[in-house]
Amino acid sequence: MTELFRGLVFAAVMAGGAAIAQPTFWTSEWPNTNFEKTTVENWGDIRGGGPPRDGIPAIDAPKFITVADSQDIADREPVVTVEVDGQPARSYPLRYLVWHEIVNDEAGGLPFAVTYCPLCNSVPVFDRRVDGKTLSFGVSGKLRGSNLIMYDRETESWWQQATGEAIVGDMTGAELKQIPAWQESYSEFATRNPDGLVMAEPDWNRTYGTNPYVGYDSARRPFLYNGEDPPHDIPALARILRVGDKAWPLERLRQAGELTEDGLTITWTAGQASALDTRRISKGRDVGTIRVRDAQGRDVPHDIMFAFSFNEFWPDGKWMVGN
Repeated sequence: MTELFRGLVFAAVMAGGAAIAQPTFWTSEWPNTNFEKTTVENWGDIRGGGPPRDGIPAIDAPKFITVADSQDIADREPVVTVEVDGQPARSYPLRYLVWHEIVNDEAGGLPFAVTYCPLCNSVPVFDRRVDGKTLSFGVSGKLRGSNLIMYDRETESWWQQATGEAIVGDMTGAELKQIPAWQESYSEFATRNPDGLVMAEPDWNRTYGTNPYVGYDSARRPFLYNGEDPPHDIPALARILRVGDKAWPLERLRQAGELTEDGLTITWTAGQASALDTRRISKGRDVGTIRVRDAQGRDVPHDIMFAFSFNEFWPDGKWMVGN
């Protein structure tokens, strides 16, 4: 466990007892948040994660460089790929997202947020428009079910990152639309998109390319998680593919290579490093790349997350474990 991760654990434990008391505890930090409007049934489910509000700084209007100019990113490093019609494909390296968690961006008139919760390995990309209003998101410093709680700067409502649902504040009940995006190795992105764009290194003092959660995806239990373990003897921190309310264990997909099921064609290919394994991200164990397409060959919105997180937020979801 790295010094940063030890610090997060200590800070979260120290903050946890106070943070679970009552919403009134948070009003000085969140004076513009409407705590009277919420879907949260038990405030004790929300914990301080260690860093304060914006202690993990989201990135706004990121800069980009071309594939030809990108020199520091290793072939096996994971990136999040977003392709907007009529625009060059964009990649967002996890070497940056692991330190910033949210990138507010726009391409071709589409405002979107690339989000990453390292504690859940969840990387959904959301359209930032809700009811005609474009929102921008920051990191609240709070966790629920070990999952990042985002906030929008316009109303200071709180949003569950895994589901894209507003859970506290004036926007409660609203839901962000997830758009097609996927994790792949940098070499896969660069080979397919020689004219593609790569998010440039942010202007923050961070050790980009390193993993502050060394060994986390091999841990026995998730950080600050008190929920139930997944069924079917699936380890809590095993990766699963989520499409809607269905979950496919990645081990099943790795063994199959390609699977056509439930109207989807799912492929697994080797070559992508885990961002949450070794100190140097590029040296992480091979977790492979998943692509999900429908019967017409179109990319389908999905997520690659840890099994415990799917079980927490989709308790009635279907586990696609095969026969």
